[in-house]
Order: sequence, then C-alpha cells, then structure tokens
Amino acid sequence: MSTEQMASIEEKIEEALSSIREAIQMDGGDVEFVSYDELSKTVFVSLQGACVGCPASVMTLKMGVERAVKKVVPDVEFVEAI
Repeated sequence: MSTEQMASIEEKIEEALSSIREAIQMDGGDVEFVSYDELSKTVFVSLQGACVGCPASVMTLKMGVERAVKKVVPDVEFVEAI
C-alpha cells in the first residue's frame, strides 16, 4: 500500500471517530486514533477520560467505535484499544 493510500485510510478513520466523538464526550470520555496496521487490518485507538476503566468501554469500543470505523472503511476488520 502506498503512503498516499495509507494517509487516505487514516483520514477516513479520523473522520469516523469524529462522527462519534461528541457522543463519547457527552459521557466524559474520548477516543483518539493511534495507528492502523494494514496487515492485520486493525485500527488501534486510545480510550480516554471516563472511558478508562469503565465497564461499558468494551461496548463503546465494539458497538460504537468499531461499527463507525467499519462503516467508513470497510477493509478494517478490528478496532482495539491500547
């Protein structure tokens, strides 16, 4: 994958995160894009604020963040928090 294609994918991931960021922030949390691994097709994010240690953060990650990212970037298979 070219550097240009990777930059385009990363921009789309950022757009997807921006689309759900407000809802996450309303609950005192946030999500930050860390990296994308094209081999494993995995997006790595950092959950912040109230999301850290929250029992519902797994649901936020899988049902919110992962769903939003996959909708915008269908090649993504996984979203993992680090």
